[in-house]
Amino acid sequence: MNSILKAYIPIANLIVKTFGKNCEVVLHDLTQPQNSVVYAANGEVTGRKVGQSFDHLIKMVLLNKDFKDDYVVNYFFETHDGKKIKSSSALIRDGKDEVIGMLCLNYDLTLSHLLQEELQGFLGNTSSTEDMKKQEEYILNQDIMSTLDNIIEQIFKNTVKNNEKLTRKKSLEIIKFMDEKGIFLVKGSIDKVANFMGVSKVTVYSYLDAIKGKR
Repeated sequence: MNSILKAYIPIANLIVKTFGKNCEVVLHDLTQPQNSVVYAANGEVTGRKVGQSFDHLIKMVLLNKDFKDDYVVNYFFETHDGKKIKSSSALIRDGKDEVIGMLCLNYDLTLSHLLQEELQGFLGNTSSTEDMKKQEEYILNQDIMSTLDNIIEQIFKNTVKNNEKLTRKKSLEIIKFMDEKGIFLVKGSIDKVANFMGVSKVTVYSYLDAIKGKR
């Protein structure tokens, strides 16, 4: 593990010990995007395990309208098993000021959410609660674009070894991973990926069509 990231492990454990069983802290190494999780304190909250990839880095962190100074707080998502999670994330930089990792704090609000609904029902409050809505408004700046460029580059570096030629199967795997992680939500990402692959934008779009079952 990167020594800079390793130094955050005691911080992750401290946070979990402070906030209890509903709290989880996940440490990501963004130089290996496909297997970015390098440490998970109390990973039972969302099921995070070492060797998994990031889920919310693009859409809910980097493209969050509140992302500033390398961090964003209090965004919400729901796990596959229905848990309501409140999350905050901060990027980690090395001595060259390059983004190498991310620290994520996840807190399970499922019980709190259920108690809130029960209380509202008892009090006769019929107003809808939208606290768990996902962020849909994005901002872009040069620093975010630089971080995304680095992530795209690392994906190719970790997938294509020794200048080997990309097969169609391998290309589809890369495009599928990027699509699932939200990379193509960013304007201009198609061009960047096409350049890395040495193909045209039309080819990248055809790969996207293929993985989405349009061909």
